[in-house]
Amino acid sequence: MAPLVKPPEHPLIVLAGPTASGKTSLALSLAQQFNGEIISCDSVAVYREMEIGTAKPTHEERALVPHHMIDIAWPDESCTAGDYSRQAREALAGITERGHLPIIAGGTGLYLRALIDGLFPAPPQKPGQRERLRNIASTRSPAYLHRILTRLDQAAAATIHPNDVPKVVRAIEISLATGQSLSPNKRTPMTEQWQQGRDALTGYRILRLGLNPARSLLYQRINQRAASMFARGLVEETERLIARYGEACRPLTSLGYAEAVAVLRNELTREQAVAQAQQGHRNYAKRQLTWFRREPDMHWLPGCGGDADITDQAHHLVAKHLH
Repeated sequence: MAPLVKPPEHPLIVLAGPTASGKTSLALSLAQQFNGEIISCDSVAVYREMEIGTAKPTHEERALVPHHMIDIAWPDESCTAGDYSRQAREALAGITERGHLPIIAGGTGLYLRALIDGLFPAPPQKPGQRERLRNIASTRSPAYLHRILTRLDQAAAATIHPNDVPKVVRAIEISLATGQSLSPNKRTPMTEQWQQGRDALTGYRILRLGLNPARSLLYQRINQRAASMFARGLVEETERLIARYGEACRPLTSLGYAEAVAVLRNELTREQAVAQAQQGHRNYAKRQLTWFRREPDMHWLPGCGGDADITDQAHHLVAKHLH
């Protein structure tokens, strides 16, 4: 019997890192140099009509190279990690068939893991459990519910914003259904539970690049970006979204938009909203780095995308990966 021949694996680049670290700039540079197409990995950029608060690539940038997984859902539609994974894998297959280099770029760790590793099959809901968890968020606070998730599964909590109640609720449901204990010495992280029953991506050689700029520089960029969003009309964009989709629209709980909603409710001044959004994004960046440091075989680049030295390092690693 002839030996089985392993099918060839296609190259795939994953570019991760915290918010405002320059992933868009570096992804564009790599795509232009290596005949690539970009798959966005951002849980808010999937929504149409949400431009200012998402920091999507501009329309000019999107015209330079093909982009995927941006503007694929309306703000009042659900787009789960599973939904993202299915559509992103279709985009990935199309890029490969065209003979182009796929570049996954973004900062939503859960979506990236769903795409690369697959998701643990969600257990059935217990009757009344979801309603009880939602009541906790409404009567106590979303932050209180998020602390419960942190006790159950710190790794999962690190990737979910405390205001994103639906994701927090679902993560708690999965944690409880997999039989975890609240005791730190006995529990098994949800990320380990997901290793069973996953539908992992196959057929690709993956090069993982991670942007890790100095904390002071990253925070400066975060603060500038948040202030710029409000200066460019984030509150007005949020007001239009509320008029069309309602204040309960789930994406409006994301960073930046949540603070803009508070301005419209007269709960915060614009100055307070900017400061709160800046702090929220800084906290989110720390959670992102915590998540991505758990990713295997990550090549960390000590700077921001757009820096000449970092760009040169990334180009060298990609060129080596392709040969």
